[in-house]
Amino acid sequence: MDYVRPRYRTGSNMNMSRRKFVSHATIGLLGGAAVSRGHADDATGKSEPGQKPLIVSTWPFGKPANDRALRILQQTGSILDAVEQGIWVTESDAKNSSVGLSGTPNAAGVVQLDSCIMYGPGHKAGSVAAIEGIVHPISAARRVMEKTRNVMLAGEGARMFALEQGLESVPVHSRRLYREWERRRMAERKRSSKVGKQNHDTISLLVLGADGNLAGGCSTSGLGHKLPGRVGDSPIVGSGLYVDNEVGAAGATGLGENIMRYCATFLIVELMRQGLHPTEACMAAIRRIARAENRSGDDLAINFVALDKQGRYGAAGTNKGFRYAVTTLSESRVLPNPAASVAFR
Repeated sequence: MDYVRPRYRTGSNMNMSRRKFVSHATIGLLGGAAVSRGHADDATGKSEPGQKPLIVSTWPFGKPANDRALRILQQTGSILDAVEQGIWVTESDAKNSSVGLSGTPNAAGVVQLDSCIMYGPGHKAGSVAAIEGIVHPISAARRVMEKTRNVMLAGEGARMFALEQGLESVPVHSRRLYREWERRRMAERKRSSKVGKQNHDTISLLVLGADGNLAGGCSTSGLGHKLPGRVGDSPIVGSGLYVDNEVGAAGATGLGENIMRYCATFLIVELMRQGLHPTEACMAAIRRIARAENRSGDDLAINFVALDKQGRYGAAGTNKGFRYAVTTLSESRVLPNPAASVAFR
């Protein structure tokens, strides 16, 4: 597979009938509308088999990332290049307070980043967790996948590896900042454990290539004012991101603890394997988590995007303001949360 260095330094009729049955049953369960034709319906978020390549990502800030990913696909044809360089856009955005080194720091005043990448062919993955001072953690995650026998590196080890690989970095003064944090920890304990509504917005970006192969990535600075060393769902395979080249891919954004305890993206892909539309699979996963937690959707703060091998895509989230971006050769747009009016409890 080609690697672009960062510039910084089918089934039978019986199976088809089963899929239709499962899909129709799930629509009734979820209270959804009929599946739309052609493009995704803004109300339901459901799409029929569509164009390839297809790029789907979380939040409106995912649209510029999608657009860059599409340009890379047109230039190199590499879905991994598209994922990596698309996410570079968000990681480099100085206005983004939840992704990259501009993200909200932890309680010690240090920005610790999490990232993961998956490549469908060969079922490959790489991730970094609690990494400091690396401008593009998505590139570090890719290097872990391609240059080592490991899947995840964390903390100082991840930073050392990224530096050895020549990735761009900035100075980190963790020791001094930690001492300052230790002195004020007791006074700020309540604040350090508080979850804000705008401080856990991960970029998850999924790509379906023209050849039908899949890849995905995610990157975040994590929960604002988190305890030093806290790792969320984003670098965990099957939690913040999951790609299965036979079925589809799913990505997450929101409160990591509520996602990772349920292996949510793995669950969504498995639900798609059973025949559910990507939107239905996202909604079904949220319902399962809400039941297990015995909590309302607003309290859960979990949102998902997904696409399948057929070129269908969808999303669902408990955050009313959640939106997602979809890009094809013919259009690039931001769509509303199809579950904004759904009660998940």
